[in-house]
Amino acid sequence: MQTLKYQFEPIPFDIPLPCVPDAAVDSKGRIFAMTDGAERIAVFDQTGKKLYGWGEGVIKGCHGLYIDPEDNVFVVDSGDHTVKKFGAGESHPLLMTLGTPGVPSDTGAVRGNFKTIKRGAGPFYSPSKVTVSPKGEIFVCDGYGNSRVHRFSSDGELLASWGEPGGQPGEFRIVHGVGVDEDDRIYVADRENNRVQIFDVNGKVLDIWENIMRPDGLCVANGMAYVAELGHIFYVDNVMYEPYENMPWSQVRVFDLNGKELCRFGGSDPTTPGNMWAAHSINVDGEGSIYIGEAGWPSNEQPLPDNLHPALQKFKKV
Repeated sequence: MQTLKYQFEPIPFDIPLPCVPDAAVDSKGRIFAMTDGAERIAVFDQTGKKLYGWGEGVIKGCHGLYIDPEDNVFVVDSGDHTVKKFGAGESHPLLMTLGTPGVPSDTGAVRGNFKTIKRGAGPFYSPSKVTVSPKGEIFVCDGYGNSRVHRFSSDGELLASWGEPGGQPGEFRIVHGVGVDEDDRIYVADRENNRVQIFDVNGKVLDIWENIMRPDGLCVANGMAYVAELGHIFYVDNVMYEPYENMPWSQVRVFDLNGKELCRFGGSDPTTPGNMWAAHSINVDGEGSIYIGEAGWPSNEQPLPDNLHPALQKFKKV
């Protein structure tokens, strides 16, 4: 029995949003959406009106986004192998860069194919997601050319790293999303292993939640873990399964912090607003509303539907 319920709340964005790898909301309720445009990040009010855009020439590859309580904006630049921290305000000054711009770590991988990762290594090789703990520490999923989670101090000192390629506890096949609870438990979306792994801050495995269908986005807020499942309908060759009948579709699931499911939503028709084609990220605003960013890229195996809804959707708790 579901103990939570969410209702799709359409937002008439005034620019097309065919691909939104990640989105987050600041303390003023403004929506920050990563885009595939030159500006890289578009900022909207709650009515969908675009307020401004930024990031052109500074952010090379948009993949992950996080906004801290002071409205600093953390950007995972997968194209540059870095994580960048920008300040609040429309100028968004660059405050810190983690990683070496343009230089991937030595994992033995062929870029773009996580199956070729030979070993875990230091930061970064096409990282995927960043979050900040209640204590101010920074956690980064390093998932497409690496197979590790990295823990940094608030001022950027590397404190710990863990993970190797594989399917055993503590190993990853595309480590993609991350959240941290008030007790410093680290929840990690281990996408192609179809599970969420939970660690302490030094990488010790505390728990594993199985049978989560390609968890792409993950965040922790309000005493719950929010998971965006990519599912199996969206198919590209760089995955761990072959297409089959009755494949699970992309959806959202909400759990308590012990792994009990409280809610799920999403349906089989990915083009219907309120359903998901390829849920890639999930974030929660101060009112408890959920924002889903979708990676609506075409592939050789499966082109985009012609009537696909915008790649950023909001769901309000009711």
